[in-house]
Amino acid sequence: MVEIRGASELASFIAGNYSGRIVEVGAGFEGEVARRLKSMGHEVVATEKEDRRLGAVALVQDDVFSPRIELYRGSSLIYSIRPPLEMQLAMGSIALQVGADILIRPLGDEIAEIKGFSRRLVNLGQARFYLFLQNI
Repeated sequence: MVEIRGASELASFIAGNYSGRIVEVGAGFEGEVARRLKSMGHEVVATEKEDRRLGAVALVQDDVFSPRIELYRGSSLIYSIRPPLEMQLAMGSIALQVGADILIRPLGDEIAEIKGFSRRLVNLGQARFYLFLQNI
């Protein structure tokens, strides 16, 4: 398992601000944040293109472009680490349907404008990410 820079700060931010189901989209081979959240007692659903395990985290098959919406219902946050722009937009569509916030840890400055959300940059220790809150 690969450890990402700022994983501890990112997991702490999520744990301190969200409860209930939390969904990681496109977990890939970096389940560090999901693992940390699970160890703090949070309900985490981590999705990927195929079902498999990533250490202590079970990855559930899903495609954000044709999502199994039941995986996301009841979630307070949908997050992803280094997703491409088109994936970020798909996450926005899902989040609007289920009433969740979005957190994106981008690769460089690749960050989408997601319709229906306002965004803010959060710098926390070694973690830098964008938080998208639904416009009310």
